[in-house]
Amino acid sequence: MRVKLEQRWINCLLRLPESGMGYQRVDVCLTDGREVKDLLVFNAEELEVPEKLASNQIKDIRPHRN
Repeated sequence: MRVKLEQRWINCLLRLPESGMGYQRVDVCLTDGREVKDLLVFNAEELEVPEKLASNQIKDIRPHRN
């Protein structure tokens, strides 16, 4: 499921390099303490997440490191 990111995360991602044409691989920390690794963000605006996580608040987004 794709979710639209808040403007503050879009601004943050626009300052980071792309992983490929039109996408970034990121690790996301949620406010409930969980961390989800290697998610895709498309055009710095839409985060692809499992449906069960779609309603969670994002605490931090970082570039994914292999």
